[in-house]
Amino acid sequence: MSETARLSEETQKANKADFWFDPICPFAWVTSRWIGEVEKVRGIQVDWHVMSLSVLNENKEDLSDFYKSLMQRGWAPVRVVIAAQQLHGEAVVKPLYDALGKRIHNEGVSDYLEAIKGALAEVGLPAELIDYAEKDDYDEQLRASHEAGISQVGQEVGTPVVSFNGTAFFGPVLTRIPRGEEAGRIWDAAVTLGEFPYFFELKRTRTESPQFD
Repeated sequence: MSETARLSEETQKANKADFWFDPICPFAWVTSRWIGEVEKVRGIQVDWHVMSLSVLNENKEDLSDFYKSLMQRGWAPVRVVIAAQQLHGEAVVKPLYDALGKRIHNEGVSDYLEAIKGALAEVGLPAELIDYAEKDDYDEQLRASHEAGISQVGQEVGTPVVSFNGTAFFGPVLTRIPRGEEAGRIWDAAVTLGEFPYFFELKRTRTESPQFD
């Protein structure tokens, strides 16, 4: 291998993110938009994976009635995304997530079935995929995708889970979307922290809800 080819291969390896998301999570949505900004300024490769807050919380008893209802409704979007992935390939995952997230978060569509219908139409996927919202046909694959992400960070966290060049963390949890070079600098910092094997967490109390503009 030539020196140029070797350096090119090392650069590609050093700019890789794996992103686990649940379409209903507003924090995952903000972080995913940040990753999109990073792609523009750092040329990273991103692979997108489904995880599920409904799976994560299904055996927890100390949830409020509101959150229990949310978790029950939350099965629909992840089941449809997984079904689309299984039936139409990996390439549909990100566009379908983008279309779902836009409706749920930016447009405030609280009826997830309505959001799914619109997202499927936007992406050009068969409308019949919505039938999987209430089916468990691909729950095994959903749970496997979820476990692939959560097993790297522990059960006591949520979405998003992001792997930076092979080192995964919960987060970063952002309430606003960094743009341009600011997004790149945050990526650089996350990669630097991930390279130190004994770094585990930074945390402070959130003082605002996510904003999507």
